[in-house]
Amino acid sequence: MNSLFNTDDYSKIMSRIEKLPHNAPALWGKMDVSQMLAHCNGAMKVAIGDVKLKRLFIGKLIGKMAKKGFLSEKPLGKNSPTAKSFIITDQREFEKEKTELLALVKRFHEGGEAKATRHPHSFFGEFTPAEWGTSQWKHLDHHLRQFNA
Repeated sequence: MNSLFNTDDYSKIMSRIEKLPHNAPALWGKMDVSQMLAHCNGAMKVAIGDVKLKRLFIGKLIGKMAKKGFLSEKPLGKNSPTAKSFIITDQREFEKEKTELLALVKRFHEGGEAKATRHPHSFFGEFTPAEWGTSQWKHLDHHLRQFNA
């Protein structure tokens, strides 16, 4: 299973982010590339523990059942649902968002499992540090594929 705590997986994700051009067209979805980077920054801040979100009611109902599929080897599907707090509609500065994402991913990787949040995922509920590493890799991979990176 891929994880941002695995050095090889981390290096490959970082390289894909670094090579991402400011004018990359989306293959699906509503966000432009700068908005996608800001969206990913928000998710990384949750995984690091800088931002703590409340559990969503729907997550309390079905999150535990959906967690296994989310953490499986299968890539996330196009147009997967997004929590309202991570929907970015305003214009963002590409280089600023890209630089911030690279720094957050590096911080998450270097902190290792010991520094991953212990706060529950807002939809899926309890996550181990290893599950945070896998979920963040899958999320970034999903959005990098969205922009053909």
